[in-house]
Amino acid sequence: MVERIKEIDNLHIIGHEVLPSPGELKDQLEIKGSALETVMAGHRNVKEVLDRQDRRLIAVVGPCSIHNPEEAIEYARLLKPLADELSNELLITMRVYFEKPRTTVGWEGLIYDPHLDGSRRIDHGLRIGRQLMLDIAEVGLPIAIEALDLISPQYLQDLVSWTAIGARTTESPTHRKLASGISSAVGFKNNIDGSITVAVNAIRSASATNSFISITEEGKVAAFRTDGNPHGHVILRGGKTPNYDAESVAQCEKELASAGLAANLMIDCSHGNSSKNPANQSIVLDSVAQQLNAGNNSIIGIMLESNINEGNQPIPDDLSEIRHGVSVTDACINWETTETMLRKFASDIAGPLKSRSA
Repeated sequence: MVERIKEIDNLHIIGHEVLPSPGELKDQLEIKGSALETVMAGHRNVKEVLDRQDRRLIAVVGPCSIHNPEEAIEYARLLKPLADELSNELLITMRVYFEKPRTTVGWEGLIYDPHLDGSRRIDHGLRIGRQLMLDIAEVGLPIAIEALDLISPQYLQDLVSWTAIGARTTESPTHRKLASGISSAVGFKNNIDGSITVAVNAIRSASATNSFISITEEGKVAAFRTDGNPHGHVILRGGKTPNYDAESVAQCEKELASAGLAANLMIDCSHGNSSKNPANQSIVLDSVAQQLNAGNNSIIGIMLESNINEGNQPIPDDLSEIRHGVSVTDACINWETTETMLRKFASDIAGPLKSRSA
């Protein structure tokens, strides 16, 4: 092999670990049986909501991020009975976020630092993440993720029923190309400053034919071509001010119509819409219920950040001090509050959902 000139080639690379190919990991941790049935049903059901063949709302519910697989399964086993109970009104999908975009620095998620100690064992993270997703699917819950990395979906996306592109990456051309090839429905969040146009443009881009560079099942670099993803939609997550109110929703409907796109939008009850106060998520849910009762037909889902216990915590130097079931990223409501809020919400929207076209 030709010796590389260190001054200009990989100057700042201090090491690397060879990862298994996506196909190798999928063969080792294969999707089958009830897990496969859960994912396939989740795919169909989410798309039927977007295509107006299902009157329900999609509800993406779960921790801001997953940092402990055992706690994630504990949460899934709490969520599954509630999902069954409210299934006439809500298609509950568990939020299983492994990758966290950071404004500056910080813990980047279970895929990148699964041991929470700075060791950044991505090889461990991919395996732990895939096994956890299989376990959650076997519980019977469809899975929702945020696609942040451009290659990790090759390892995990076959287990996903709904995908988000975050506020920091909706404007990214490469993420739009990625979304055009993702098999699940994809929601695009409005920009951090609140701009809806960015998300609308992302939907248009992802629905068109695209090409991008990624890796194959065998781990070889390849140029991929897509025919576009027809199930893109907007996620209103707030910006400098909240944007879950009827006026903001109407403005989003107008922009989608001007772009020739279906009026499909989801309301994120957290982030800018809750002003980073998890207790305010109930206010957002109440507003969504009021809008549906007033005849709204464009809202197709909601997002809720919820964990076993409320609040959040920094990652301590002594990992034994991490509090059980408490987020290490954004603060969440606890499980008891989650049950109460979702039961009330389902009851509040049961009437208007019956009159929705499907």
